[in-house]
Amino acid sequence: MERITAKYFIETPYDVEVAAAVLAGEQSSGTFVSVPGETEELKQRFAARVESIEHLETVDHPAIPGAVSGKKEYHRANVEVSWSIENFGYNLPVLVSTLQGNLYEITQFTGLKLMELEVPASYGDHFKGPRFGIEGCRKLTGVNDRPLIGTIIKPSLGMTPQQTAELVKTLAEAGIDFIKDDELLSSAANSPFDERVDVIMKVINEHADKTGKKVMYAFNISDEMDSMLKHYEKIVLSGGTCAMVSLNSVGLSGVKKICDQGELAIHGHRNGWGMLNRHPLLGIEFPAYQKLWRLAGVDQIHVNGIQNKFWESDDSVVRSIEACLKPMLGGYSVLPVVSSGQWGGQAPETYRRTKTIDLLYMAGGGIMAHPDGPAGGVVALQQAWQAAVDGLTVEQAAKQYAAFGKSVEKFGKKK
Repeated sequence: MERITAKYFIETPYDVEVAAAVLAGEQSSGTFVSVPGETEELKQRFAARVESIEHLETVDHPAIPGAVSGKKEYHRANVEVSWSIENFGYNLPVLVSTLQGNLYEITQFTGLKLMELEVPASYGDHFKGPRFGIEGCRKLTGVNDRPLIGTIIKPSLGMTPQQTAELVKTLAEAGIDFIKDDELLSSAANSPFDERVDVIMKVINEHADKTGKKVMYAFNISDEMDSMLKHYEKIVLSGGTCAMVSLNSVGLSGVKKICDQGELAIHGHRNGWGMLNRHPLLGIEFPAYQKLWRLAGVDQIHVNGIQNKFWESDDSVVRSIEACLKPMLGGYSVLPVVSSGQWGGQAPETYRRTKTIDLLYMAGGGIMAHPDGPAGGVVALQQAWQAAVDGLTVEQAAKQYAAFGKSVEKFGKKK
């Protein structure tokens, strides 16, 4: 039978081989004691297998609470474990329960992180994956030779639908490719969802009729299932092209149901990511995380950004972008969304380290707070990316491009 393989970074006060065996047993056919019916035949068919162990360093303090070592020795290792897909078939929630589940609570571990996973070819036959991905999002926005430039409606809450629509009009006329609701806004007291969609899509559709360019707007539909489907249909009927879902809030099954509708590009916001990843020996790494959402069908997914405003390192961001661009199951294209405290000044370093323009490059304050207003902010971002691809430094680009130069004057000193 086909198997799924997962790679873990673990820490344990026990022998690593013993801890790895506990991991495999707890997450398949075994428990803490032998039980009736647990035959050798059953274990041979359904038990997880420890495929490899790479011993790493030993430390004298545990990363997280767990079993205590009398010798003050906590051993770290990379461990690879595999499961037959007979155990869970093509059930994503049970797959996650298997790969993660109770593992984080087992006392034998004073650290455990899911680093990577590999799924068999049959998953590509069963899961449709992203309907649009990089190529589809480029086609919907008409952007082919540079990153998509996007922004977030700010302030996050408090604007009326009409005020939001006026800002969308300014951004559309400035040449923006993508706009999204903030993840905090879905249907607020002074911004009901349907009313917001009506006035924003009126602006976007009129702009498209006039210029031929339709701005992609990601309306936040995160909610209970029936409401999400209702809001999804509202966007479709209004001529929209995108919906946003907060992945960690809605969950795999809910997100997959939305993606399976297949009419809108799905913008996957990963708010809450820090609680899953921030500790170096707890949670999940992005290469494994993004594969689960690609299976569910997300077309765009956040990866943070170079020199971002949060805790994540530049190396981690680069690995995340590379993970998104790595082929999966012969397709499953997903567009990396660069965000979090971005402005044009990070574009040269982003391009230098990733050598890709297959990005949705998001700037909130970096566009909205430009000295020439949002219109100047959009132009500055476009100039920044042209300069990045041309190999110019920030200083060289500031001299060559006026709008970008004003960005450097305002944001450069802050950085």
